[in-house]
Amino acid sequence: MRILLPTGAVTEEIVRKAAAGFDAEVVVTGKVASFLTPHHLRELVTAGAYDMVIVSGMSTASFDQVERETGVPVYRGPRHAADLALILPQLGSITLSRTIPADDFLAMGRAADAMRRIDELERDADCECVIRGTKIGGGSRIKVLAEIMDAHRRDDIRDLVETYFSEGADIVDLGFGFDATPEEVIRAFGALDGIDRPLAADTQDPALIRAALCRADIILSLQEENIPLIGTAVAEAGAAAIIVPGRSKLAKNIVRAKRAGIHCIIADPLLQPVGSGFVQSLRQFRKSRYPLFFGAGNVTELLDADSPGINAVLAGMAMELGAALIFTSEHSDKTWGSVREMRTAAEMMALAKSRPYPKDLGADLLILKEKRRRREPPLEYDAVLPLQQVPDEISYDTKGNFRIGIEGNRIVAVIHGKATIGTRWQDVLNTIIAHGDVSLLDHAGYLGRELYKAELAIRYGRSFEQDGEF
Repeated sequence: MRILLPTGAVTEEIVRKAAAGFDAEVVVTGKVASFLTPHHLRELVTAGAYDMVIVSGMSTASFDQVERETGVPVYRGPRHAADLALILPQLGSITLSRTIPADDFLAMGRAADAMRRIDELERDADCECVIRGTKIGGGSRIKVLAEIMDAHRRDDIRDLVETYFSEGADIVDLGFGFDATPEEVIRAFGALDGIDRPLAADTQDPALIRAALCRADIILSLQEENIPLIGTAVAEAGAAAIIVPGRSKLAKNIVRAKRAGIHCIIADPLLQPVGSGFVQSLRQFRKSRYPLFFGAGNVTELLDADSPGINAVLAGMAMELGAALIFTSEHSDKTWGSVREMRTAAEMMALAKSRPYPKDLGADLLILKEKRRRREPPLEYDAVLPLQQVPDEISYDTKGNFRIGIEGNRIVAVIHGKATIGTRWQDVLNTIIAHGDVSLLDHAGYLGRELYKAELAIRYGRSFEQDGEF
């Protein structure tokens, strides 16, 4: 298979090295590979005999017409020339995309394969019990339980429950504080009518537990004080129960729950936060005949560090300890996104069971860090211009000033009472320019910076402040 590899002068050496050993012709088309035009490519293809063309993944031009006229397929290579060496050896087993850069296309394929594998593993897994179609324990994937604190105070309880399920929660737990009443518990669950997914009630108050049994599939938590008062009612309702130690040890409370007739028992040895006995509490998570509950949420909430890495490590611990459920929450701003992160982490651990390490799985929690740094050729230039500092006194644009903010997942730029709204900074800026609302180059540059900051704030779940540091 004869391959044409158009490239730029700055990446020629990298591409030739990657193409060594393949039936490929490397042709320099200019200084930068991404500037290749359809006209130039047509000339190259008609001048030779090729079975395939791989252009730079950074190219923005459409080569559909070239392919129609020549009959030679034109595929997108990787964005970075250094990755071509990873792509060429796979050409016999993969088909590249005509529109999506090869690195993105292959990553999408690996992610899809990973999800299929996760589904297969879950379908074939045994379990200890099934709650509304969700397998618990056994060889099934760790299930994510997401908590909503003070559910009786939430006017948006239904929207929040549906959001957590959409973000990957397997079970949503409604927490009720000491100020809640049975009527408020019933009302909270009533607002979720028609949601046929596992729901839990988080309270140790027997009266509130009794009220929650109108719908709750799982009760958090039972111990020696409330089992005699409510254990039989939990059993008769067919609900599962998470058992915790109190003044009595966990094993004794499990015996009490069994005597009450509860069939689906989940053991919670109580994971403590870092600095308050975290390592010591891990010793209580011995292999158990009952599914184990791993309370990761409190550890994440009470540690000032980015949650993706914390949740990944906690999920790894839960997997090694044989936990069936892992608890997470998004009570504070810093833990926003933990439900989705924990679901990804749980899936990573399911994929990692047959591997020595949870890496190269097709799923990951790399948010800001790079798995592999790109090695691009150095920039070439003949002179360095003297730097000019921004003047203390700036000239304001006579067209006016913009206020920039974010609403949900949208960027909003407002001037003179009219708003430009979009999800991509470049679209918003292009619209502003098209409407003639900016006349100074430095103002346009400023707007580009602030609009891109707003897009990054949305992407990474951060707050946005115009003119503030990101």
